[in-house]
Amino acid sequence: MTDTPELVTALDLPAVDPLPPETAKYFAICEEKLGLVPNVLKAYAFDIDKLNTFAALYNDLMLAESGLTKLEREMIAVVVSSVNRCYYCQVAHGATVRELSGNPELGEQMVMNYRVADIDARTMAMLDYAVALTEASAKVTEADRDILRGHGFSDRDIWDIASVTGFFNMTNRLASGVDMRPNAEYHGAHR
Repeated sequence: MTDTPELVTALDLPAVDPLPPETAKYFAICEEKLGLVPNVLKAYAFDIDKLNTFAALYNDLMLAESGLTKLEREMIAVVVSSVNRCYYCQVAHGATVRELSGNPELGEQMVMNYRVADIDARTMAMLDYAVALTEASAKVTEADRDILRGHGFSDRDIWDIASVTGFFNMTNRLASGVDMRPNAEYHGAHR
């Protein structure tokens, strides 16, 4: 049996070889903490500057201090990706919602139809806003932001909701455009 490399994208863009020491260290940390190197990082590894830019923005939006919890940001990622039908992000971030919430059903609901989820009105308003931005951003008005304020979101929180939403709209299009494949491990994780 031959050992064939895992398909990461439909494009023939091999990773820089050898990886720079900082990148190799980053991948080793991913392997240690996650048990894998996410395929999105492998996909970017053909251009280390692009990989570093992507990772810095992702880490800032999804992991840095925010009025939004990590779970809330992951829920936005999944709901936006569901609207956009982004296979990679629905699978990868759906697994993270399952992990962070401890609720496999919630992860599936975010992928399939967040409106059936047993979530509070505040979270529903946040996800409705993310969907509105995804489906028709030019139609979002002050009234939409006021709904979020009415649920206790600060203007900084609204910025973060819009930023996470915008980021996943971009990455969904890239992932779909290059047929980025999720790591197989995500499918069975945290169920």
